[in-house]
Amino acid sequence: MVKQAGGTTQKPRGQHGKLPSQERDAGNPWIVGGMVRFLVGLTFLAALIVPTGLLRIISPALGSEQLPTPESGLAIIPLGGPTATPTPVVAEETPHKYRAGIIAGHTGSDSGAVCPDGLQEVTVNMVIAQQVVALLEERGWEVDLLEEFDPRLNGYQADALLSIHADSCVYPGKTGFKVARAESSYIPSDEDALVGCIVKYYRGRTGLEFDANTITFDMTRYHAYYEIDRNTPAAIIEVGFMLDDRALLVDRPELVAQGIVEGLVCFVEGEEGR
Repeated sequence: MVKQAGGTTQKPRGQHGKLPSQERDAGNPWIVGGMVRFLVGLTFLAALIVPTGLLRIISPALGSEQLPTPESGLAIIPLGGPTATPTPVVAEETPHKYRAGIIAGHTGSDSGAVCPDGLQEVTVNMVIAQQVVALLEERGWEVDLLEEFDPRLNGYQADALLSIHADSCVYPGKTGFKVARAESSYIPSDEDALVGCIVKYYRGRTGLEFDANTITFDMTRYHAYYEIDRNTPAAIIEVGFMLDDRALLVDRPELVAQGIVEGLVCFVEGEEGR
C-alpha cells in the first residue's frame, strides 16, 4: 500500500493496470477448471437433447415438401429453400377478322341503266349486294355496305373491295358477265388474283360465261379505285344483262350472291376456305 499526499492510500496495480487480486483470480486453477467443467457439461446436455426431437437441425437444402412432421407440436422453421420460378404468361393472339367493302352500284346517286319496262339497275344491284353482305357476315367477316360515292371510300382499307353492277337491256340476245380491276393498279398481282377468283367461282355458280370483250373504260377507270387506300385490292363486276339474264338476276339473286361470295372467299381466305 502506497501513501500519497493528502493522507489517502492506493493499492499498487500490477502489469496492464490489473489489481493484484484480479491477477490471482485469472491464474487460479480452481476457477479455470470450473469453466471447463461447465462447457463440457453443456456439450453433453445438447448431445442428449438432439436425439429426443426437442431440438431439430434442418438443412437449408431441404424444400418445404421434405420437412419432417413434428411429433411434439413444436414449430419447425426451415433456414432456407428453393426459390419459386414464376410461370411465364403466354399472350394469346387475336385472330384476324376478314373485312370487305361491297358497293351497291349507283345507290345514293342515280338509277343506273333502266329497262323499257321500268326495271332499274340500282334496284338489282342493291338486292344482290345486301345478300352478299349477309352471307359474308355469316362467315364472321366484317362487311361495309357502301353507296356509289360513299364518303367512307376515301382511304378505305379492307381485304377486298367489290362494286356490284348490272348491264343494260339495250342488247337483245346478249348474255354473260364481266369483272375488271384498275388499268393502272398499284398491286396488279393481288388484283389479278381477285379478278381470277371471282371469274372462276361466279361462272361456276351461275353458269354465265365471262365476256372479256365488253369490258369498258367505266370499269377499268372506275372512280373508287382512286379513292380507296392503294393497298386495298378492288374490282368491279357486271353480274349480267338485265334483258336476257333477267331470270337469274331478278328471280335468283341468292345464286348470284353465292357466286360472288365464293369468289371473295377464294381470294381472301384461300381455296381451302370455301
